[in-house]
This record gives sequence, C-alpha cells and structure tokens, in this order.
Amino acid sequence: MREGLIWACLSLLVLGAAYAATPAPAAATAELENEARLLVHKELLSRYIVESMDTVIKYSIFNIGGVTATNVVLKDPSIGPDFEVIGSTDVTFGRIPPQGNTSHTIVIKPLKSGQFNLTSAVVTYSSGENTQDVHTVYSSEPLNGEGPIYIAAFKEFDKRFSPHFLDWAAFAVMAVPPLFIPFLLWHTSKSRYETGGAAKKAK
Repeated sequence: MREGLIWACLSLLVLGAAYAATPAPAAATAELENEARLLVHKELLSRYIVESMDTVIKYSIFNIGGVTATNVVLKDPSIGPDFEVIGSTDVTFGRIPPQGNTSHTIVIKPLKSGQFNLTSAVVTYSSGENTQDVHTVYSSEPLNGEGPIYIAAFKEFDKRFSPHFLDWAAFAVMAVPPLFIPFLLWHTSKSRYETGGAAKKAK
C-alpha cells in the first residue's frame, strides 16, 4: 500500500515536470492573435521547363496571424538575366488581412538550357498599422528545395515530345511508291487476264 502511494507521487511529479516544460498553447495562440505572420509558397505550374518556352511561377502569401500585414513587398532575386520575364518580380501588395491571402503569377522564358538555382522569394512586411518594424520571410523553394532546376534544350524537348507531323508526312510520301507500284502491276495483270478470258469465251 505504502509502495503504491510512493509510485503514485513519483508519477505525479514526472507529469508535472513534463507539463511545466511544455510551452503553453494559450501563449502561442495569443502571440499569433497579436501580430501578423506570413507564410509564402512559391511553385512552378508548368510541368516541363524548356529553353525558349513559357514557364509559369505562382507566389501565394497567407497571413495566419490575427493582425493585418501592411507594406507587404514580394521580391524574387533568383530570376536573373538568363530569363525573359512577363510580369514583375518586385510587387507591392499593401495589406493582407488576418486569415487572408493573396497571390501573384509571372511567366518566365529561359534563354538557355542547363541547371539553374531558382531559390526562395523574399517577402517583407509590417505587423499592424502603426509600426515601423519590418519582418522578413522567405518562400518555399520550387521542387521542395531538392536542388537546381534543369532547363531542357528546345531541340532535346522537341525531339522527345513533338508530334512530328512533317516526319510522318515524309514517311507517308515515301511509303506510297512501294505500295502503289505492286498494286498497279497486279491490277494490270488482272485486267489482261479478265480481257483474255472474255475473248476466249466469245470464240
């Protein structure tokens, strides 16, 4: 009986110590409610990235905090002179309300093939209306940060995925004589045979 009471007391002490070492969920929730907190996702919407072909990039920004994010600015320094860009890689959104989100899409055209580091975009913002503090967050990386992105050469991509209409047309033209000439000889021989048979019957 006494030993059981001792073990019960020890168990309560261990549980109390573990609970004390665990951050209070209420404090974390209060922190989120009292500030703006942005999450940024950068993704490639195109299945293949090919030299001289359009590739779509989408940036999604989520405010998971309880305060409006102000002076929100998105920049993507990873898109350099090796790309032709339709859209802007430096965008000001102004405000994102609590639990709100916004997105931005651009189209890039790689000017050459090879491996490129399309890394994170950078977002700066202030938490609330009357503050000069500037927070900086980084977006996720395309392909989940698995390394450089390979941009295929246009000739390589065209060779693998093009429907090759001209090649099939040339093949069809080349295939006609071997098929037509035997048919023509057969048809001529058949006509002569039928004509000779008819003449014999007439006699």
